[in-house]
Amino acid sequence: MVFARRGGPDSRRLLLLLLLFSIWEAGSGQLHYSIPEEAKHGTFVGRIAQDLGLELAELVPRLFRVASKDRGDLLEVNLQNGILFVNSRIDREELCGKSAECSIHLEVIVDRPLQVFHVEVEVKDINDNPPVFPTTQKNLFVSETRALDSRFSLEGASDADIGTNALLTYRLSPSEYFSLEVPTTDELVKPLELVLKKPLDRERDSELHLVVKATDGGKPELTGTLELHITVLDANDNAPAFDRAIYRVKLVENARNGTLVIRLNASDLDEGSNGQILYSFAADIPPKTEATFHIDPVSGEIKVNGKIDFEETNLWKIQAEAVDEGSPPMFGHCTILIEVLDINDNAPKLIVTSLSLPIREDAPVGTVIALISVTDPDSTVNGQVTCSLTPQVPFKLVSTFKNYYSLVLDSALDRETTADFKVVVTARDRGSPSLWDTASVSVEVADVNDNAPAFAQPEYTVFVKENNPPGAHIFTVSAVDADAQENALVSYSLVERRVGERLLSSYVSVHAESGKVFALQPLDHEELELLQFQVSARDAGVPALGSNVTLQVFVLDENDNVPTLLPHRAVGAGGAVSELVPRSVGSGHVVAKVRAVDADSGYNAWLSYELQLAAGAMSSPFRVGLYTGEISTTRALDEADAPRQRLLVLVKDHGEPALTATATVLVSLVENGQAPKISSLASESIASSEASLVTVNVYLIIAICAVSSLLVLTLLLYTALRCSARPINGACVPGKPMLVCSSAVGSWSYSQQRRQRVCSGEGPPKTDLMAFSPSLPPVLGSAEDTCQRERQVEHLKEPRQPNPDWRYSASLRAGMHSSVHLEEAGILRAGPGGPDQQWPTVSSATPEPEAGEVSPPVGAGVNSNSWTFKYGPGNPKQPGPGELPDKFIIPGSPAIISIRQESANNQIDKSDFITFGKKEETKKKKKKKKGNKTQEKKEKGNSTTDNSDQ
Repeated sequence: MVFARRGGPDSRRLLLLLLLFSIWEAGSGQLHYSIPEEAKHGTFVGRIAQDLGLELAELVPRLFRVASKDRGDLLEVNLQNGILFVNSRIDREELCGKSAECSIHLEVIVDRPLQVFHVEVEVKDINDNPPVFPTTQKNLFVSETRALDSRFSLEGASDADIGTNALLTYRLSPSEYFSLEVPTTDELVKPLELVLKKPLDRERDSELHLVVKATDGGKPELTGTLELHITVLDANDNAPAFDRAIYRVKLVENARNGTLVIRLNASDLDEGSNGQILYSFAADIPPKTEATFHIDPVSGEIKVNGKIDFEETNLWKIQAEAVDEGSPPMFGHCTILIEVLDINDNAPKLIVTSLSLPIREDAPVGTVIALISVTDPDSTVNGQVTCSLTPQVPFKLVSTFKNYYSLVLDSALDRETTADFKVVVTARDRGSPSLWDTASVSVEVADVNDNAPAFAQPEYTVFVKENNPPGAHIFTVSAVDADAQENALVSYSLVERRVGERLLSSYVSVHAESGKVFALQPLDHEELELLQFQVSARDAGVPALGSNVTLQVFVLDENDNVPTLLPHRAVGAGGAVSELVPRSVGSGHVVAKVRAVDADSGYNAWLSYELQLAAGAMSSPFRVGLYTGEISTTRALDEADAPRQRLLVLVKDHGEPALTATATVLVSLVENGQAPKISSLASESIASSEASLVTVNVYLIIAICAVSSLLVLTLLLYTALRCSARPINGACVPGKPMLVCSSAVGSWSYSQQRRQRVCSGEGPPKTDLMAFSPSLPPVLGSAEDTCQRERQVEHLKEPRQPNPDWRYSASLRAGMHSSVHLEEAGILRAGPGGPDQQWPTVSSATPEPEAGEVSPPVGAGVNSNSWTFKYGPGNPKQPGPGELPDKFIIPGSPAIISIRQESANNQIDKSDFITFGKKEETKKKKKKKKGNKTQEKKEKGNSTTDNSDQ
């Protein structure tokens, strides 16, 4: 007898679902392969590299690898040819059990850039498992009085395969008493029933041996057998009967031990011991079922006795039987189906793989950083998982396939702002209560050279004294780079340029690592006052970034130049100056003037003159002006004075230590009538010596004259051009300079061979002062006549009283230096066309409206040759021709100089001339000077008469 189990409409419905699922997978965008189970090692699966669009040559460099969360050793890829092949035995039943679908999910990962491909390999079932009965032999006890069509339940066979390979047909060995029948279509139960079709006769056949054969639908067919041993019994002819053949129960997983599952109910129509029923599980149930559940033999209650886990077993099928106590005993059978209900008892599980770290800070948005997979063994909503990230991080999660995510960059990174991120991924299911799992990913940001070295300020000012030793450290520059490692390694270098005729690198150098700046040679203030250059700082990144800083090195003056005497037109033997003085001159008569300059600046160039007395001499009828260098008589000469006087003048600057030079002046005292004769004899001797010199070296003289003529012509042209320029109103422009000469009372002298002019910056330029170099050649004869006429005009003017209120200038107390050398009581004028150089001014603190102020140029303590005298607010008062301001300030000191205009014959006391912060003018001195005015005018008239007579 053959019985085939037919699916009918259910089979067609299953095939339709399989077809729809295959169509859905084909459109999902993933690779799909299929192989039969039990394929041999090395079986070809597919050309995976070619199908993914990858070149064979880039598989190894890009770290091609295959990962599987199930079993990673089943399939392997040959990196030489890109073929996916079977690596080990694949048993579909072990891998997927009774699931209709069975596939191996592979993740194909390549780096540079990071890419992920999803590949599914379907494992097809082959008929490799025969049908298996729960037991190979079953004993049945059947009473001979059993009615026809009595049914005896048999447990059907099971086949581990699926589909047609698991479609079983049953055949019973030939028997005249029994037949085999499949009475139900319930796929979960699939019972077999042995039907009695002929009354039994114990006396004829006390035992029957039958064989049930199960055959599957595979090719080739596989079979399984069950041997039935039937014992024919006598008497007890009513078996116990259950009220239902199949019991269906729902049980929540994780139910506690002792929980009642169901109470079975069976009845027996017999009486007495033949009607007393005992319940038990079938003898062939699995041990696991017997360990999980317990049945009470009397009451028939089935209770939980072990762990109920939906993820392990979601459906329990238990065979139970009821037996009476008759002799022989009669049995009744039923099936209990226990469906386990899932609860949310499993939290999601996160797995982070394939970290691509560290990530560069210039990585583009969308760069894949890590792959994340999540699993939850629960079902329905309890197994539905959503993933999220910690807020305020520049990353996001992108779902790639089912429960697979990619952690990608969502916004730009900046390592200098945040060097690393701790990203927490949270997976949360939708159960109630919800369960979750977290995974932490530390993302380190790799540095990119995107920050240039930065200096604290764009410019530095450095003060260095001249005559420094070679290699002296003068300054240190420092730049900071916000990058890291080699991108923050800063090196320094000079920005090369030319300083005059020489390269900058011949003056200074900078250490590449420390940034220390060294002076390679001694600096000379007289040669170079300001050295301005740039230092470049560059990092070691690729490409390198850099920035520059400007250094202004001011060379401060040192007293390293000795005062230099200017040549005099009447120089005798040995460099001494010879002068003839009539004995009739009175007190205060100017005999000669010693002129000297100092190449230094400020106090180092401020010269003073002293008269050195001869050894043994108590006094001398001559004196020298402290700052003018003018040698004058202290009293009227008499016959007791030696006719030949040798005067030694010591010229000394104000430096530390002071440097000196000496000048010798030979003064010959003559009578009034002898002075012209001696002068003529001296002129004749000079002329004769010159004539002899011409005859000796006439060619040399001609050459010197030619050069001198060219020089004079050049100066005349330059003067004419300067005088022809007209000043522009309201601006500081070059104009015609006025001649500045020294008078009988003094002059200014300067160390630098240049002229400068100070402008206020608002309104017309101030022309109170013009500075000039004392080292220029002596002026022409016409200029000397002009100076002589100005001196005569000065003798006729009233002296201007100085302002006795001396005050300090706050800006000058700060230590500002100047290159101005003060000479006693000089006349300072400047025409509207003086040299032009705009400087901000620093004024004295004189509060009186009539008081003047002097404005030196601001140069951070370096040389300046421009000084401006101003009067009161708005400067309404300007000195007239030959006039001087009441007072001015010594550059670089708090001393305020008072300039007095006195006649040539008046005796000048330096205590009346300079005061340092005190009121030295007293009424007694004023009265003394006024009393001498009449006598001075008389002496001046006599001197003028004597000069005209001579």
